[in-house]
Amino acid sequence: MTTGTGPQDALAGAFEEQRGRLVAVAHRMLGSRADAEDAVQEAWLRLARQDPAGIDNLGGWLTTVVGRVCLDVLRARRIRPEAPYDDRLPELVVSQDEEGAPEDGALLAESVGLALLVVLDTLRPTERLAFVLHDMFAVPFEDIGRILGRSPDAAKMLASRARRKVQGGSPRPAAERQRQRAVVDAFLAAARAGDFEGLMRVLDPDVTWRSFSGRGEVVRVGAAEVAVRAQRGARAAVTTRSALIDGEPGIVVWGPSGRVMGVMACTVADGRIVEVLSVSDPERLAAMDLPAHPGPDPSGH
Repeated sequence: MTTGTGPQDALAGAFEEQRGRLVAVAHRMLGSRADAEDAVQEAWLRLARQDPAGIDNLGGWLTTVVGRVCLDVLRARRIRPEAPYDDRLPELVVSQDEEGAPEDGALLAESVGLALLVVLDTLRPTERLAFVLHDMFAVPFEDIGRILGRSPDAAKMLASRARRKVQGGSPRPAAERQRQRAVVDAFLAAARAGDFEGLMRVLDPDVTWRSFSGRGEVVRVGAAEVAVRAQRGARAAVTTRSALIDGEPGIVVWGPSGRVMGVMACTVADGRIVEVLSVSDPERLAAMDLPAHPGPDPSGH
């Protein structure tokens, strides 16, 4: 999209100024960058058919349109259970996880964490829209009500109901994160040592490992099966580095050439790993824009 001097070019330029915010809104609403881009593109197509003179507040108009498009997508997902959204790999945000580092609230807010994503997906579409727009983007309830076709009080009630459901998915205190990191570190140490019993001690009996490679998704269930898989993977000549993967303790893996080979996120509950999500698909890794090999890990991994 290019800018120029005509009315349509001016409109396109004004839209581009709003694009980043609109994609962010849609991404939190839908949990998918691709779906968010599609929703924003639909908003542009609708804007291009409008008379700009009839739009008093372009930002508000676009937020309304994107919100309604996202609402339609969320409702369609519920109507088509044969293609469940939670079968798709969530888009992962990778950040440093250094001992003693302060909570990076801004970065965590940018991420739709694994646990939060699951909770958001249980909300009704209207609840999700009200919560995301108000709590994450400070959109007034009056504007949210217009998007939903409801009163501001009704929109406020929807957001409040959603907030109660989501509270369990909010970022954890630093002390809790450190305890969870210790569990993941114990898992990695046991895997490298080939310590099957050590692995079993930190794995929940019903742990699930979802791995995404270029060949597709593989799901392993049960502590014994996951422990055997972890032992095999630890024999590879790789370098690992602690990281936060969507707010969960995990690792980034580099091969001997310095190329990123994978990321792994672990969900810890009651001192044991209950879920592992790993990605080794080169295309997905490339989309994460991960750094090149950073050198030795001061933690010894």
